[in-house]
Amino acid sequence: MYDDWNESPVQTQVFTNSSDYSNWRDNSQPRRPRDDRRNNGYRGGNRGPRRGGNDDVTTIKVPSKFVGRIIGRGGSKVNDLQFESGAKINITKETEGDETFIKLSGSNDAVSKAESLIRELTIERESYVREVKEEEPPPQDETQEEPKIVDWRSVFAKCDEMEAEKWAALPPIKKEFYFEHPEVASMSEEEIEAFRLESNNIVVERTFKNEDSKPIPKPVVTFEQAFHKYPDILKEIEKAGFTTPSPIQSQAWPVLLSGEDLIGIAQTGTGKTLAFLLPALIHIEGQNIDRSKRGGPAVLVMAPTRELALQIDKEVKKYEYKGITAVCIYGGGNRREQIKVLTDGVDIVIATPGRLNDLAEAGHLEVKYVTYVVLDEADRMLDMGFEPQIRKVMYSIRPTRQTVMTSATWPPGVRRLAQSYMVDPIQIYVGTLDLAATHTVTQIIEMMPDDDEEKFRTFMNFATNLDPSEKVIAFCGKKARADELSTELTLAGLQCQTIHGDRDQSDREQALLDIADGTVQILIATDVASRGLDIDDITHVINYDFPRNIEEYVHRVGRTGRAGKSGKSISYFTRGDWGQAKELIAILEEAQQYVPEELYKMADRYSTWKEKKDASRPSGRGRGGGRRW
Repeated sequence: MYDDWNESPVQTQVFTNSSDYSNWRDNSQPRRPRDDRRNNGYRGGNRGPRRGGNDDVTTIKVPSKFVGRIIGRGGSKVNDLQFESGAKINITKETEGDETFIKLSGSNDAVSKAESLIRELTIERESYVREVKEEEPPPQDETQEEPKIVDWRSVFAKCDEMEAEKWAALPPIKKEFYFEHPEVASMSEEEIEAFRLESNNIVVERTFKNEDSKPIPKPVVTFEQAFHKYPDILKEIEKAGFTTPSPIQSQAWPVLLSGEDLIGIAQTGTGKTLAFLLPALIHIEGQNIDRSKRGGPAVLVMAPTRELALQIDKEVKKYEYKGITAVCIYGGGNRREQIKVLTDGVDIVIATPGRLNDLAEAGHLEVKYVTYVVLDEADRMLDMGFEPQIRKVMYSIRPTRQTVMTSATWPPGVRRLAQSYMVDPIQIYVGTLDLAATHTVTQIIEMMPDDDEEKFRTFMNFATNLDPSEKVIAFCGKKARADELSTELTLAGLQCQTIHGDRDQSDREQALLDIADGTVQILIATDVASRGLDIDDITHVINYDFPRNIEEYVHRVGRTGRAGKSGKSISYFTRGDWGQAKELIAILEEAQQYVPEELYKMADRYSTWKEKKDASRPSGRGRGGGRRW
């Protein structure tokens, strides 16, 4: 439409602050210089227009069709333009033909900058749609050669060959570090089964049945049996004050030290972090090439949330083994500091998928040297939509790595990941594969009317009568609700902290420190805190708003009753939550908890309502029904 800027759609006219804008001068005349003293001799910069000043106002005209582009969604673009230029931009309702007037005010430099930015936005963009003239098809040439058929099998084979050459250039991985203790070797099958049954019913098997698989290692009963060849590890365990391995540790350590891929299915608070961490330390030190010459970290741990990543990092740094170093990288953390640690060299990287991909793509983190990968809380990462990031990272790591996956549940998405990235994995699950809440927690369901006032009064009565030794996490469905409860508690003279996605990372970390050290008794949280937070002495979990799915309920409940301690969860259940009633009943019955009669009735009413609703839906593939392709 416009060949160059001299024929731009933007026209400029200048006037001084006045209600009379009739004497506009021609655009070709130079803009009248202003007295610099009005700005204390300062010209330019992003100071923007001064309120109440005598800045000139410049009016430009742009085609009305570009106004929406200049304003942006919700005014976001015009705000950016004002911030970047320092000028005030007022898009008026005055028009002339198909053009709209825009007023710019501020310093000369600011106005010029704003005008330039607006010009860039109003340049006609080349259309992506091109007219195609209908032409008669050319006559068929009978002598023309047949199109060649691509042999995709050979193409893929060549690709695999090149991929194999790339990985072959790296040093081989050493994965077997297990020395079976004589006491373990002498255990009979009957003794092994009895131990697994007593240890909260440990079930261990190959995930994907394979007749050629090696036998599954026997479980260990003591730390000495697992690490008798690694006295430094035993010293660190002794310093930590542990007495016996947890059920998942008893079976996981022999498996991981043998170099096998592992899937650990167990509820939160059962020692999964230590189960994969101690073999990782031995794996790092046991490689044939010196750590300083590896070119990148040997161990990568991916976690769904910042809080869980920081918790794992804290756990890693409890154990001093051969000078092994670790760094935690996550969105919201200091990016420059994280890059510096990576550049200086580190052995273990604990990361959230987003920041991990960010630093890998920017060239600050080289993952091709990773030989031991952990996907911690894999089900949660999939729930949060991180599967594309996980797959991208895993594709960049050599296929001969050792892979560990932990999860509290075993949904189809986690199975899919296991099939894609694990080699004949051994699956260990403690208790049952069915979703279940920990049995060390007393679960109480309080039936509530659909009345926020009643729920609020019940919660405030609970909070004001807390014993000094008790600590509470109260979960809300929305960030605004969490802030509202925090405010009400503070007004009532109760100290509390809040954690949700809108709070700065430093504030979130401080909130966790305050609840952990007893500075506050109450933590108000959204589901950002429902998994992975390892605060041993939480006595109560309050579900102020019942979660949207039953998996999240299980993980909220798992914030208490940790490390063998008892706890209590109290859930406010309203009619609006009736879709969760049936699954909640199953969880309560499995844990032998009391189920209110009203909950059974609510589940029946919901089932009846849903059947009627499904029956009333139109069948076939008419409007609004059927499958969409």
